[in-house]
Amino acid sequence: MSEYLAVLLFAVAGIGIVLITFGISRLLRPHNPYPEKNVTYECAEETVGPSWIQFNNRFYIFALIFVIFDVEAIFLFPWAVAFGQLGLFALVEVTLFLMILFFGLFYAWKKGVLKWV
Repeated sequence: MSEYLAVLLFAVAGIGIVLITFGISRLLRPHNPYPEKNVTYECAEETVGPSWIQFNNRFYIFALIFVIFDVEAIFLFPWAVAFGQLGLFALVEVTLFLMILFFGLFYAWKKGVLKWV
């Protein structure tokens, strides 16, 4: 039971620290809203047209594919560092892992997701 109590105390302490820092920042920050503060602003350029427009979801899918392959490439670094100690079983596992990655890339390519038109 004491392990659960320690986890509960850490959770309460973490939530408490976050709430206390939010409270202190709310008390100390200046609050001076004026109309220019509420204008949509992006990349130092004035907006053209309404802010709520539909955009092609291809950008979102392309970004997700990039993040997926980027994170999975990070998983290869620990394997590469410990390659000499892992043996044949780890080589088979990483080969299977890379085959799954290439299958996913091939599937996305065939579906036309990677076409940037």
